[in-house]
Amino acid sequence: MKWILSTLITIACAMGVYLMATSLPEKPVDEASELAEGQELLKITASNFEFDEKEYHVKAGTNYKVKFANKLGNHGLEIVGTDVELSKDAPETEITFDKPGTYEMHCSIMCGQGHATMKSTLIVE
Repeated sequence: MKWILSTLITIACAMGVYLMATSLPEKPVDEASELAEGQELLKITASNFEFDEKEYHVKAGTNYKVKFANKLGNHGLEIVGTDVELSKDAPETEITFDKPGTYEMHCSIMCGQGHATMKSTLIVE
């Protein structure tokens, strides 16, 4: 009986060490500290055939740091009417939206069957 208990304790300790070494969460990054004075952050995340929001709202005349991330799949972002085109290789840029209006955003990398409907709207107020 003693060998069973010692074996279970050894296995539990080994699993604990393994989980602590491989599954520790990453320290959260304060993205606001990276922004220049007067700059705002616009985060856009893409997953399979959709962006995380149907509409994004920004203020005209404000400088934005645009950060793009892929949650699922391989996607890109193009904001039509601007020179913004982001992907996993170039995930961020800075832009000032000077002209109020509505801009179409779509996936710029062929990502599969839902690629044609992967769209969102950027509204500059």
